[in-house]
Amino acid sequence: MSSPGRRTMAESTSAAGQGDTPLGFAFAAAAYIFWGFLPFYMKWVAHIPATEVVAHRIVWSLPIAAAVLLATGRFADLRHVFRSPRTLGMAMVTAALLSVNWGLYVWAVGVGRVLDAALGYYINPLITVALGAFLLGERLNRFQLAAMALAGIGVAIMTLAAGGLPLVSIGLALSWALYSLSRKTLPIDSSQGFFLEALLLTLPSLVWIAWVEHSGAGHFGDTGTGDIALLLGLGFVTAVPLLVFAKGAKLLRLSTIGIMQYIAPGLVFLIAVFWFHEPFGLYKAVAFGFIWLSVFLFSYGIFAKSRRGQRPMALANQKEG
Repeated sequence: MSSPGRRTMAESTSAAGQGDTPLGFAFAAAAYIFWGFLPFYMKWVAHIPATEVVAHRIVWSLPIAAAVLLATGRFADLRHVFRSPRTLGMAMVTAALLSVNWGLYVWAVGVGRVLDAALGYYINPLITVALGAFLLGERLNRFQLAAMALAGIGVAIMTLAAGGLPLVSIGLALSWALYSLSRKTLPIDSSQGFFLEALLLTLPSLVWIAWVEHSGAGHFGDTGTGDIALLLGLGFVTAVPLLVFAKGAKLLRLSTIGIMQYIAPGLVFLIAVFWFHEPFGLYKAVAFGFIWLSVFLFSYGIFAKSRRGQRPMALANQKEG
């Protein structure tokens, strides 16, 4: 899964300074719904090792990302990045975290742990907020504290029921939260950042693909099986929803994006239970109940904060009028 974390300060300011637009809502909703149905595609490639899937996902995303930059005239803006060792170093960190997150997600879907993936993306915003508090000194409001406490109870119930921590869920949430925080350090926009990360990962991905093909374990040369089309399609299902989201994010407030981000894990959850028929007993139901309650509190906190921020602007506009 790819996500909403890639936004520069300029993009955030632009979104925060305007109201939501129907077009922005449509773009963001389309991206989240696409991500919500992504487990179906990952099931189709579940017979292929996760490392090979991720490698092809990276390689075939690169030309799409490059085409978008060329079409929008933003390719030349990247020249200064390649002259900055610090920026390249941070991009390598974000690229590594992105590949870890993708690998965990592909593996989880392939082995029938889609519910764990849904849980990971439910708790991801809460872990991001917690990391912001511990690493960046950001203050937490009462809604965020209550949401994290409830999510913690839900994870504890899952741990007791399974006899161990839900490591897949925590790994997905933590890797994406660390990626989102690291991504903020890159002084480039979302589409440029995605291209740079894909570019840095392409060479090792090509080496890996060449090695597995040479050893006879690869799937890209299997004509007649449909694997070639599926592997090529990974570029589309990776890059396109991300770029659609980036377009929509510029036309929405941050509070709206914060609430809409739960569309994807909600769909993933429904698919896991009702389509893939993964076990969902009493303990998981109670645990997810606490998670959903934490999501409600977290979203309500975002909405309340947004409303408070709008009141001074409305008063100021009335005075000017």
